[in-house]
Amino acid sequence: QVRLVESGGGLVQPGGSLRLSCTASQFNLSYYNIGWFRRAPGKGLEGVSCISNSDDSTYYEDSVKGRFTISRDNAKNTVFLQVNALKPEDTAIYYCGADPPSLTTVQTMCRPRPRYEFTYWGQGTQVTVSS
Repeated sequence: QVRLVESGGGLVQPGGSLRLSCTASQFNLSYYNIGWFRRAPGKGLEGVSCISNSDDSTYYEDSVKGRFTISRDNAKNTVFLQVNALKPEDTAIYYCGADPPSLTTVQTMCRPRPRYEFTYWGQGTQVTVSS
């Protein structure tokens, strides 16, 4: 089955860390720009961080700069999001999406849009930051 699968979410105290994974099944992730998005309770979809398929250039939303790091491991067909110094306002469902570079740049990849506009979209992983 062709799909993206997120994992690594959980309950963590403020200041804690998690490593989120976005793994592709039945297609090669290295050919795609990848983005991490989140939807907090009662809020719209937000682009968090994106990485290009070609030169690994990256984009980060201002509120996560210096705390989140996106990376890819093509051998594992996986893109990671290391999330450090977590705050309660980071609580959300985190999703990953994929688009070919013919459709997006690393900046436009992070533009929030309906999930049906992504070539591939995952089911999400819950991150809850609470003491």
